[in-house]
Amino acid sequence: SADKRKEVQMNKRFETMQSKRLTITAFDMKYLDDYYHNFDKEITQYQYPDPFDSLESARKCLQEFIDAAARGEMLFLALLDSSATFIGSLEVHGLMEETPELGIWIAKEEQGKGYAYEALACVLANLKQTKPDTWYVYEADLRNEPSMKLVSKFKFQKKEIDEFTTESGKELKLQQYFVQL
Repeated sequence: SADKRKEVQMNKRFETMQSKRLTITAFDMKYLDDYYHNFDKEITQYQYPDPFDSLESARKCLQEFIDAAARGEMLFLALLDSSATFIGSLEVHGLMEETPELGIWIAKEEQGKGYAYEALACVLANLKQTKPDTWYVYEADLRNEPSMKLVSKFKFQKKEIDEFTTESGKELKLQQYFVQL
């Protein structure tokens, strides 16, 4: 069908993107160890997900993301610095929905360098070519100042605050935004 061809073309376009300092590429299991070791308790402090219990649980979850990306349901991207070192990931969940959801995290030692903005701006610019008027859901915990500051660099609409406790006991206060480039 025409929709399926459009989906495949879009996925091809997102296999590798280049920004000023980053290569943004489809996630591959060769980044599994880096993902697993960097996606720790500090990184996930203000996020819904928790760190993985084991390398095998990480492999299983990330394979599900890879499979969903292959079906065109999401983008699952690895962020690589200029030396091709894995520094984080970016996801666009619900890609074919009216308001897909963005997720991004940057390894601790690489935070504060502008990589999250650079990656999001690059991906949103590419998405805008096929989805020009789409708004994307972005959630940030009110206590996560860098994430709250990041959203202000985009065109945004502030939505509701969702306060809840996760299954693992984390108390989150997520401010929801709709963002565009």
